[in-house]
Amino acid sequence: MKRVILALAAAAPLALAAENSPDTSFYRALAEGGMSEVDLAKLAEQKTEDPKIKDFAAMMVQDHSAANEKLDSLASAKRVPIPRTLGASEMGARSRLEGLNRESFDKSYIKSQVKAHEDTVALLKKEISSGQDSDARAFAQSILPTVEHHLEAARSLAAEEGVKVAGK
Repeated sequence: MKRVILALAAAAPLALAAENSPDTSFYRALAEGGMSEVDLAKLAEQKTEDPKIKDFAAMMVQDHSAANEKLDSLASAKRVPIPRTLGASEMGARSRLEGLNRESFDKSYIKSQVKAHEDTVALLKKEISSGQDSDARAFAQSILPTVEHHLEAARSLAAEEGVKVAGK
């Protein structure tokens, strides 16, 4: 019995280290972002009357739902707990967008999509270059082109709608 307790005590710091590893943070951040993308896109499909924004939102729901399912499977296989609900920040962003009129919503949604996809591209590139988990790196590499396509589509919508975004 004493050996079991000692073994568990010795394993606890390793479990804590894995729990707080950069790869675990990657899984969690990507899961939160992916859930938020789907949630906000569904809101956009309801609120906007702009067919281009509706099409963009439908693409977000389809592509991010598929990526979220793959991420969930990978995280489960790795025994990495990921969030299952939106966090306070994501809920706040949703509430803010939800309260806007259609025109303000469209512009704010597009602007938020440019920022969210810039952040996700940076997250994926960081994982690809410095992640320790080869499966996480491979997953990041596999979805990077899709997220970069989303970023370009969001930037294009911003330009068409006259929405000023940082960077470009």
